[in-house]
Amino acid sequence: MKHLTIIVPNGQSNLSTIASIAGACDVFSRANMYWKDAGKGELFNIELAGISEKADYYGGLITLTPQVHISEIAKTDLIVIPATTIRSYEDAVHGNKLFIDWIGQQYKNGAEIASICSGAFMLASTGLLDGKSCSTHWCVADVFRNSFPNVHLEADKLITDGHGIYTNGGGYSFLNLLIYLVEKYYDRQAAIFCAKVFQIEIDRQSQSAFTIFTGQKLHGDEMIKEAQTYIEDKLDEKISIENLSSRFAVGRRNFDRRFIKATGNTPVEYTQRVKIESAKKALETTRKTINEVMYEVGYSDVKAFREVFKKITGISPLEYKAKYNKDGVV
Repeated sequence: MKHLTIIVPNGQSNLSTIASIAGACDVFSRANMYWKDAGKGELFNIELAGISEKADYYGGLITLTPQVHISEIAKTDLIVIPATTIRSYEDAVHGNKLFIDWIGQQYKNGAEIASICSGAFMLASTGLLDGKSCSTHWCVADVFRNSFPNVHLEADKLITDGHGIYTNGGGYSFLNLLIYLVEKYYDRQAAIFCAKVFQIEIDRQSQSAFTIFTGQKLHGDEMIKEAQTYIEDKLDEKISIENLSSRFAVGRRNFDRRFIKATGNTPVEYTQRVKIESAKKALETTRKTINEVMYEVGYSDVKAFREVFKKITGISPLEYKAKYNKDGVV
């Protein structure tokens, strides 16, 4: 039988921490039952592990009692790191050194690791994500990039999978990661069964449609901040990046380099994201047609607008409006 360790952090947690711990335990327990009923036996021995006798959440409203101290687990096959309130490398290492060292050692011993939402901060603090891809909640993407510049953050992805390390996006999308892991470790039929029992949409790959783009401003390059403000103030115009770089008396190549370093996007990508975010809000809250919205954000070609919109959100403008504007008329 394989061993599954679900980490129970003490502190730096919220109700999402509880949800992801309980959800992981519930989904894997049900997958175990499915396999047992099919005559295959339970696949995982599931244990909640911590570094204290109990962990209080939400002002003591909820208390979890870990079954074992992590030091008692010499070897495990899969580790699940739940969501936390950790928002920087400093937060992660404060009070979590035992977790971080133990996770790193278990990975060296062959364990695979899955982080849920902002649990990616604790995982990244082990150094195991350096040079690798990961995802986390879109709302902490900027902070994560600044804290872990050696990690390739793919914030649009719902799930990343590589080198025995799995990460997922934000919020309750962790349920999609759990179904993904059930298929990986059990089989497709077990995953379908659990998806039906818990009513989780199977095979979802992107969190793009849920992302609210606010612009990456947590950097110290004042010129780039001014450029960002200019882009955001000219939504209805077709912006020339050549002209924009000229406004700041900087060559295009150097301008692009500084923009990417500061924001994680090229100027063109940033302009597209700002425009599409504005278009999304219009599609959500108004009765304007797709064409009206398209013109308001500086596009004149329907095909180009549709392609950029789908690239960023994962769905077409028409699908987006149908999904998020109950009263909208296309």
